[in-house]
Parts: sequence; structure tokens; C-alpha cells
Amino acid sequence: MVERRDTSCRVWQRQKEAAESGGQPLTFAKLIDDYLSDVHRKNPGAGCAFSTLAPEIARSDKRTRALTSEQVRNDLELLVGLLPGKDKRAARSRAILTFSALVGAMSLARAVSDEALSREILKTLADLLKNPT
Repeated sequence: MVERRDTSCRVWQRQKEAAESGGQPLTFAKLIDDYLSDVHRKNPGAGCAFSTLAPEIARSDKRTRALTSEQVRNDLELLVGLLPGKDKRAARSRAILTFSALVGAMSLARAVSDEALSREILKTLADLLKNPT
């Protein structure tokens, strides 16, 4: 299931590779903005499998869940690499919080029927993740 979808890690990995080849830099803020975009929200079949299929993945076979675990680990490592500071434990915690919040917010934004509320959920999370206080 996860293999056939364009998961967040694949998109993020391509962006990272493009940046390393002289393309637009991949930053934490850009990653947040891209994930929480209106385009991603309106196209669940072309975006992150986790925000679309997490409940189904949780009920799937061991192989699918193992692939999912590997993908989540890769996503977390990429996030850790984008976060400032030397404290790896704090960065890992923030990466877990960020990834969980991204997936949850996108799922919720897609679930509500109120367009304004949907946009508010994504904007609020983007602001909070990019400007923690």
C-alpha cells in the first residue's frame, strides 16, 4: 500500500536531492508550507499516504506496516536534519511532534466540510510549527 503512493518522504527526498544539486534549498519552513498547502489538501491521492491512509495502514499486514515504519523513520531523520541546534534528542522529539501534527492536521482538514475551518486548521498549524513559542 505505502509503496504505490507518493509518500511524504519521497517528495521530501526529491526536494532534498534537488537542493543538494543546486536547486531551491529545502528548509523546515518550506517543507511545512508544502505539506500544509491547499494543493496537498485537495489531492489526497497524490500526496502523503499517511494523512490519507493511516487507519487502514494500522490494520494492514506486517509487511505493509514494516514498510510504513521504515518510511516514518526516514521522514523523521529528514526532519531532524532540517532542524537547527546540536541537541539530537530535542530535534528528534520536535521531528516526531512535527510529523504527527502534519499528518493529523491534514487528515482533519480533509475531514471537515467547512472550507474556512479546513484552511484555518492548516494555517494555524503552519504558523505554530514555524514559529514555536
